Amino acid sequence: MQINLTGRHLEVTDPLKTFVNEKFARLERHFDHINNVYVILSVEKVRQIAEATLHVNGGELFANSEAEDMYAAIDLLVDKLDRQVIKHKEKMKRH
Repeated sequence: MQINLTGRHLEVTDPLKTFVNEKFARLERHFDHINNVYVILSVEKVRQIAEATLHVNGGELFANSEAEDMYAAIDLLVDKLDRQVIKHKEKMKRH
């Protein structure tokens, strides 16, 4: 799985990169057919926004989240994507 990390109005630091990589590794445990991940972290005044697009076999998954802390936003994002990945995996099994 290749992760492309972009920062809008913020500098993507090494701790942030490490945190994102660790969190997205959790998704790969559920579904190993994730090809690319595009993560965009942005700051708008006091809102910290994290959004991601996952390119998986059979489609594309997208989620976004916002929180007052970037790490919390990333946590929420990965939780949303985790649910979507499991749902996608169930659909793939049915076909």
